[in-house]
Order: sequence, then C-alpha cells, then structure tokens
Amino acid sequence: MKVALFGAGRIGKVHAASIKMDPRSELVAVTDVMTEAAEALAKEHGIAVRSPQEILDDPSIDAILIASSTNTHADLVEAGVKAGKAIFCEKPIDLSLERALQVRAIAASHDRPMMMGFNRRFDPNFAAVKAALDAGDVGKGELLSVTSYDPAPPPVSYIKVSGGLYRDMMIHDFDMCAFLFGMPVSVMAHGSCLVDPEIGAAGDVDTAVVVLTYADGRLATIRNSRRALYGYDQRVEVLGSKGTLAAENVVENTVVTTTEAGVVSAKPVYFFLERYMRAYEIEWRAFVDAFVGVSPVPASIQDGVNALALAEAAHRSFLEGRPIEITSALTGA
Repeated sequence: MKVALFGAGRIGKVHAASIKMDPRSELVAVTDVMTEAAEALAKEHGIAVRSPQEILDDPSIDAILIASSTNTHADLVEAGVKAGKAIFCEKPIDLSLERALQVRAIAASHDRPMMMGFNRRFDPNFAAVKAALDAGDVGKGELLSVTSYDPAPPPVSYIKVSGGLYRDMMIHDFDMCAFLFGMPVSVMAHGSCLVDPEIGAAGDVDTAVVVLTYADGRLATIRNSRRALYGYDQRVEVLGSKGTLAAENVVENTVVTTTEAGVVSAKPVYFFLERYMRAYEIEWRAFVDAFVGVSPVPASIQDGVNALALAEAAHRSFLEGRPIEITSALTGA
C-alpha cells in the first residue's frame, strides 16, 4: 500500500515512522504548507515532496494519512473520497459538529477504508481493559473513571485555536468512554481555570470534570487537568459487578527502591509521545489490516462524530450549567 502524508509536524513525524515500520505500507510522498518541514521529513525518509493536488491525482497512491492542522481535516477527507483513496484522519474531523456531520454523510458512500485516529484505543493497557470487560472478567461494568492530566499547559496561542479543552484535550477521553461503555444519554460538565489565568482570559478552562450517564444507570467520569508536575498521568478504571479493572500509568522505569525511609518508584513518563508511541504503531497496523481486508476499520468516521458530539455537549453543559441530552440530532446516528 502506497501512502502519502498530509502534515509534517510533530504528529506527522510519528505517523511517518509508523508507516515505515509496517512492511505492507510504503510512504511515498509528503505535503505541508511549511515547506521546510516537508523537505526535512522527505529527506529523512527518502520520499518526495508533492502538492496536495498532485497526491490526490496520482492513481498509484492508495491511501492518504491526514495529520495536518485541524482546520484542513474535513476538506481533505472530502477530497480523498472524491479521489478514491483509503483515508486515515487524525482526530478531530473538524471543530464544528455540523461540518463533521456533513463529512460523515459524504463518507457514507465511500467504498475504501476510512479510519479516525483515536490512538488510545490501541494502547495495549487500555485494549486489555476493553478485552477483559467484554469477556465479563469483572461482571457488568457499572462505573468508569478516566483520568487524563497533562504535565503542563500548551501555549495560550494554541488554546485560542484549539476549540477548547472539551473539544481538544478531552475528546480522547470521550472516545475512550464510548469505546469501553458505549454512548451515554446525557453529559454534565464542570470546569475551572486553576492553572493559568491567561487560559481563562482566552475563554477556556484548564481543569474539568465531566459525568456521563447511561440509559441503564451506569456512570462514567472524566477528569482533565492541564497541570500534573510529576508527568503525563493517564489512567482508566472500571468497577464491575464482580470486581475492578485498572490500567495504571506507564512509568519511566520499573525500579522500586524500598528502605526504612519508605518505598519509592519512578514517575509517569513525561509526554504523550513516550506514553503512546506503541499505540500509534498498533493503530497504523490496524488501518493496514482494514485496507488488505483482514479486519474491519476499528475507529470509524461515526466514532469521530460521536466523540465530537460528546465534546460539544460538554461545552454546552459547562456554559449553560445543566446536563445535555445526547440525541440522534447530535450524532447523526
């Protein structure tokens, strides 16, 4: 499978490495509005820098991987559909739920694999929780807790164009809740600005808790913070009718020092690249599996719409101070 990469930034570099690691896929071209970044990545991987239209018009290119800025995703997915390409698109489809629903409608008639980039589904630890939950190891899941704390906030310039914490940071956690428990019937969000007052001045929050309620009474909670000085805190816990499943943090090393002063172990790894690099590799392999017909796409465009719908509902809940019902009008399903 010949692949062209849209976006040569930080995530683009991660995906380029993943493409190269699967012998069934070949990275052949890259494009980016930042010419220097595209040229540097092309030189590193021995590939060509081409324009977006050249890539879309080339029948020898089987698939496109969209890792460019969020505001380009929807248009590139539509262009990829028209060009008959298999499509892998990083989250989110768009910051606008209305626009994402338009893309979903266009994608419905596409006969090539289309996959959303929710890499945390492919983290071996979270995937093991999913497998154990589905197998009934702890009975029926009743309470889900997802924790996601960043070590430090991003620049305020990023916050201003990110769509806000619920759409940008928490969207991964909304997808994790949908992955493990399915779609809820309502969302209630709370948020504060405790880390950086400039984030609040930009109209966003940096600390948030969301409660998702399910039709059968199950509950899920998501906790987000832009500040955890000890590292990148990523945990999932499920309380079931017969026990508990928990995926703990990945730490810098497994050494535990025990003395009369106490017990000391390593901190969580500091950044998402260290934490999820393996997940990116497995995610790409799953996309190639779908392309060659081994298995279906494991994270669909509808999954992307669902996560964005939950983020939109959380944002509205925060602004209005009330639970927001999750309806088919929001998800298009």
